[in-house]
Amino acid sequence: MGNSAVVWLCRLVALVKQENRSPVEAVGMGKAAKGGKKLPSAPLADKKKKAKKNPLFEKAPRNYRLGGDIQPKRDLTRFVKWPKYIRLQRQKRIMLMRLKVPPAINQFNMAMDKNQAANVLKLCKKYQPETKEAKKARLMEMAKAKKDGEEVKSKKPQVLKYGLNHVTTLVENKLAKLVIIAHDVDPIELVCWLPALCRKKDVPYCIIKGKSRLGQLIHQKAASCVAITSVKSEDEKDLNTLISNFKAQFNDNMENRRRWGGGIMGIKSQHVTQRRERAIQAEKAKKLGLQLA
Repeated sequence: MGNSAVVWLCRLVALVKQENRSPVEAVGMGKAAKGGKKLPSAPLADKKKKAKKNPLFEKAPRNYRLGGDIQPKRDLTRFVKWPKYIRLQRQKRIMLMRLKVPPAINQFNMAMDKNQAANVLKLCKKYQPETKEAKKARLMEMAKAKKDGEEVKSKKPQVLKYGLNHVTTLVENKLAKLVIIAHDVDPIELVCWLPALCRKKDVPYCIIKGKSRLGQLIHQKAASCVAITSVKSEDEKDLNTLISNFKAQFNDNMENRRRWGGGIMGIKSQHVTQRRERAIQAEKAKKLGLQLA
């Protein structure tokens, strides 16, 4: 190696140390310098331009520790202390799912469907009892007619019969043509015997969802049951259709009277049971594999 080569190598090393570049880049730079052409700088070498900050707006970081800034809004549904009646109805629902429910009570979970309920309510609305205002007006007209010496003739109206004791009497005397029972009567002991009585007396009955829906028919908040005793001639066909359907669905349905309810465990218990079953199946498969081998 000649002296000129050693000098050139020393200059290259010094240049690398000075500019923090690789020897390849330094060689390229030396060649470019000899030729007199400037190579474009690497794109990564460009310095990022800093955004100019407005001095009028100062950064004020928030402190969420004790005594600091107001905490952000969060969903606190899990921590709500619900009223007692809500807690009780939720606990009752869970208990009815977990425990075994006897058929006499479980039958109230098998109510009529939405379309059937619409047809029943449509028929019942035609035979709603009169309101207090309507009754007052009717009695006033009768009193005026009597005062004027006119003969007052009043026909017995065809309306829904309500009240548990009244409906029970109608069923016992076989005067009710159709009995409609609410599925959510509380306590359920008030009406759990009524389907059996209807079957005994061969009176058609049905179970509808919502005691409040029955209550609306008789201008009250809720009703445990209502009964239809008579209808107009134009509604006889609709009533007979409903009676035949409900007799097959409720009165003559032996399956509903024998089916137990409840026994549904929570999701965690179900997962534990499934894991246990899988472990048992794996153990059986392992034993079978050993026997086959």
